[in-house]
Amino acid sequence: MASTELPSAAPAPATAGSQGPGDHGPGARGALQAALGAGAVTYLTAEPEAAPGGVPVRLGVVAARFNGDVTGRLLVGARAGWRAAGIDDGDVVVVEVPGAFELPLAAGALARSGRVDAVACLGAVIRGETSHYDFVAGQCAAGCQAVQLDTGIPVVFGVLTTEDRAQALARSGGDHGDKGAEAVETALEMAAVLRMLGAVAG
Repeated sequence: MASTELPSAAPAPATAGSQGPGDHGPGARGALQAALGAGAVTYLTAEPEAAPGGVPVRLGVVAARFNGDVTGRLLVGARAGWRAAGIDDGDVVVVEVPGAFELPLAAGALARSGRVDAVACLGAVIRGETSHYDFVAGQCAAGCQAVQLDTGIPVVFGVLTTEDRAQALARSGGDHGDKGAEAVETALEMAAVLRMLGAVAG
């Protein structure tokens, strides 16, 4: 099993101030609860953290090799995200696959392995001159959704689907944030949400 060092220069994860009105990131957290106002409703929300309930989250990342100049940046951003959350590199399993179409299969195997509590899938599908883009992007998204519904393990769709390479680079540590870091943050939050719901149900 090969072990490879990622580049040392990592783009900074997106900050709360970079979130727009349609985003789901830190800048939007709390807005839904505030919209309800005061009341007796039970409102459950969780923060992305390394050890919700005192139990460390075991994180899996599946990264597509196709468009590797972009996915490499996403992977570096993901590492910045898990380190910022306090997760040690040694507690993360990273799996490389050929392309975005293969992400769901590997994510499913990882989710069923019992080794992880959440999976972030990273890839980049860039539109070309044929309809190949539409088939790959749609099936990849559907596959990731099916895996998380089948396994009960969060599988986050950190796959860029862009019109051109410039848009992809802008979203992998460029002017439009870092979807790799965001995918890890979402994975950790969903792991915390599921633990919280399990505790409530219990």
